[in-house]
Amino acid sequence: YFWATSNGYTFAAGAGKGASHPVQTVSWYDCVKWCNARSEQAGKTPVYYTNDAQTTIYKTGNVDVTNVQVKWSANGYRLPTEAEWEKAARGGLSGQRFPWGNTITQNLANYYGNTASYAYDLGPNGYNGIGSVGGTNPATSPVGSFAANGYGLYDMAGNVFEWCWDWYPPGSAAYAGGTDPRGAATGSFRVLRGGFWNGLASFARCAFRGNGFPDVALNFYGFRAVLAPGQ
Repeated sequence: YFWATSNGYTFAAGAGKGASHPVQTVSWYDCVKWCNARSEQAGKTPVYYTNDAQTTIYKTGNVDVTNVQVKWSANGYRLPTEAEWEKAARGGLSGQRFPWGNTITQNLANYYGNTASYAYDLGPNGYNGIGSVGGTNPATSPVGSFAANGYGLYDMAGNVFEWCWDWYPPGSAAYAGGTDPRGAATGSFRVLRGGFWNGLASFARCAFRGNGFPDVALNFYGFRAVLAPGQ
């Protein structure tokens, strides 16, 4: 953060309950800029630009970066597409609700239990106390509080919603098809995936597709940065 803000980057928000907790209260715009800053700091090529020629690095303000302004071949950090996110979340399993199977308990993920609403929610009911600091909101859990999925990734279900690259298709909930899709060309919302600490079990399903305005930062919105294969 300090490197970024000393090198021309601006961020509107961002918070966290501890060094091992996920960041939250971050907008989509700030997450994209953060990826660029982390790339530059690490000596990698940034992914996001504010012009089609990909010469002006996105560092400040709220810019609706287009697919053309993304240097997909760059070796820098970026947000996952929602197709990449879902494949990663499933951890090698197919046709299961969650990264580990078809039922969920609060020993497996940080979510808000409500066993009366979903037969696959085995609870217990209410907020999950595992790892939360003082039981106060936002009740995020430190990474490693729950088992990793089949790919060794933590918290692909629960803890915080994670911003993805894609626009949520305008006027439709259609999921982009094809091989390695990068989502709709335009929209009003960006995709959120993975469920969150005060969300019900249904939000934590691998297939659940959330969405939010890209300038909104709530205390259950977070992200994870990814690198291209081989980086």
